[in-house]
Amino acid sequence: MYRLPLLRLLSILCWFILAAPETTGQTTPKRNPKALYKMPSDSLIYKILKSKPEVFDSLIFGPTDRRVQILYTAIHRDKKGRVQFEEHTYRADPNEYYYPASTVKLPVAILALQKLNELGLPGLDMNSTMLTDSVRPEQTPVLGDRSAADGRPTIAHYIKKILLVSDNDAYNRLYEFLGPDYINETLHQMGYQSTEIIHRLSLPLSAEQNRHTNPVRFLDANGDIIYWKPASMSIRTHPARSERMGVGYMSRGALVNEPFDFSTKNRMPLEDLHRMVRSVLFPESLPVQQRFLLTPTDLAFLRKYMSLLPGESDDPQYDEKEFWDTYVKFLYFGSERGSNDPTIRVYNKVGDAYGFLIDGAYFHDTKNNIEFLLSAIIYCNSDGIFNDDKYDYDSVGFPFMKELGRAIHAHQLRSRK
Repeated sequence: MYRLPLLRLLSILCWFILAAPETTGQTTPKRNPKALYKMPSDSLIYKILKSKPEVFDSLIFGPTDRRVQILYTAIHRDKKGRVQFEEHTYRADPNEYYYPASTVKLPVAILALQKLNELGLPGLDMNSTMLTDSVRPEQTPVLGDRSAADGRPTIAHYIKKILLVSDNDAYNRLYEFLGPDYINETLHQMGYQSTEIIHRLSLPLSAEQNRHTNPVRFLDANGDIIYWKPASMSIRTHPARSERMGVGYMSRGALVNEPFDFSTKNRMPLEDLHRMVRSVLFPESLPVQQRFLLTPTDLAFLRKYMSLLPGESDDPQYDEKEFWDTYVKFLYFGSERGSNDPTIRVYNKVGDAYGFLIDGAYFHDTKNNIEFLLSAIIYCNSDGIFNDDKYDYDSVGFPFMKELGRAIHAHQLRSRK
């Protein structure tokens, strides 16, 4: 069983006692308009973009508002291997809404491992059989997983599918295990106060239905219950939001000529995604209270599957025609197939929905000994209509992501030399 060192445990407990609201589970603290870890704003990224007008001028400096945000952290190591971070931003604004899509799967995957550590039950770990039951009409059970070699659903297998191919059902199952109250209270206490993860993905459920989460059982090798999480309902309220975008949206095959309302959708500023990626790769670089409670085994597992390619996975296995190696590596590779560079490992989590394309990544160029963190958003919905499946991913989004990753890599290579 994993146990935290006594001094670290005491410091974390003290911090939670001081930071916790007087009444747990009642209301969310108001969002702080100033990010806890506000990055400095400078012109370096702008200069890099303007140095390649043939690539970037038409993508982000054209007449269409692409809502681009970029966070770039150059990583330097001294002769003793100690890490220094050099932060750069372009239009970073935690108050400018974008739909985070599948990037919310990263914190949920991390928190699933943290929850197991907090429970601290003998025999309960990421490889324990996890059975999901249902108690409401809209809920569905899971008693097996045909994508797993042994047919067992587990937290480890769900996380693999999330990080390898961004599987929606895998995310939904971890959301049901944790519940939105645990997810948001934990993230807010850690400083991610503007993040709100309040619904499943790719399911036509109402806000009320997403408040309800399934009962979940964990079994040992003999089929005996190790831990049982009952069905639950979120009682947490969130600050009212007014986030409407576009000029219209499709509903039941008809065009509705009014802005689309994102006020009850998930929310996660790019700075939070950037910091979460850093927390997995460089946890020691953050204050203790901002580190997830993960074991070295947890961190190694997350790092492995954040960088592993679908074709490198034995369990689960994927058809390379549907899930090519750079399938979820937007930065540097875009949407190209078969263009993977084995000397560059990308540890990342992407998202794409409603015309938003997002990637948060750590790059390690093993050939040139280069490291950097890079996160970016671009809005690819020129006509302003949502749910019409007419987005500019191929013509705008993927080319931008590919060229941005390569431009930052080239800059860091020049700087190193």
